[in-house]
Amino acid sequence: MQPTNTLHLGNYLGALKNWVRLQDEMPCLFCVVDMHAITQEAGYGKPAELSQATREVTAAYIAAGVDPARSPIFNQGQVPEHGELAWVLNCVARLGWLDRMTQFKEKSGKHKERASVGLYTYPVLMAADILVYKATHVPVGEDQKQHLELARDIAQKFNNDFGVPDFFPQPEPVITGTATRVMSLRDGTKKMSKSDESDMSRINLTDDADAIANKIRRAKTDPLPLPASKDELKDRPEAENLINIYAALADQTRDAVIAQFAGQQFSAFKTALADLTVAKLEPINQKMRDLLADPAEIDRTLRQGAASARSIATPIMDEVKRRVGFVS
Repeated sequence: MQPTNTLHLGNYLGALKNWVRLQDEMPCLFCVVDMHAITQEAGYGKPAELSQATREVTAAYIAAGVDPARSPIFNQGQVPEHGELAWVLNCVARLGWLDRMTQFKEKSGKHKERASVGLYTYPVLMAADILVYKATHVPVGEDQKQHLELARDIAQKFNNDFGVPDFFPQPEPVITGTATRVMSLRDGTKKMSKSDESDMSRINLTDDADAIANKIRRAKTDPLPLPASKDELKDRPEAENLINIYAALADQTRDAVIAQFAGQQFSAFKTALADLTVAKLEPINQKMRDLLADPAEIDRTLRQGAASARSIATPIMDEVKRRVGFVS
């Protein structure tokens, strides 16, 4: 995750909640991508804010259940192999490939000539983040699948160009969870976002119980009662969003939630959703506060995680340099 702005419910349900489970299924590394954060104004030129945000994301990882004793947690900036491999892969990738990346078009807007070169080559750095560990599986959202496809193309071209057919693996996407796309509380057609101007559009992981309840109570809905079937959710994005959130937090199917609340008014459902959300997020919120009270300990965790990550990345990068022909 990028350390820009505050993490929210969508980050938790779409990623963190599932990452915790992945620790039981395969060896994992968890990176706070501070190098990606400086590709845009939200992270560039704000060193104090970036450092603090990096610690907050780290605290959120741990508070949600990622265990640094089992799975290294580190920030990109402490593992120079990310940047070293990114340069090599910049020379492997082709402009035509990057020109097709839709995320750059969305993030640069109408004035792409003002965007940083880093934002344009962001997907190549993401490929380096993956391949520097020869990672085989990457948890991604739908909006990042295109970048993972690019990483696969880059890996294949490197292998072909340097005559090492099996050097870099073809990483596979891991798309998990029933609420991977949590939508805005103010507009059910837009994804919940850290960058949305309205704080009422999202539930931050740092929100206290009163703030959570207030935001859910004021979340946009429609005048109809809750539906009795999935078919009745058509053209009701706000209702669908709140039902999806409840289902994900309660580890229930959407059908089960609809059956439980069918025909009720949203006022009663929102009360139940607020209680559930507070119950799930309050322990995370408290744990984050406890961790952030000791930033030195967070920094120590990041240094330890970086050392573990480098123990994997350094020999792989050394082999890349040898294959490319760099004299060492």
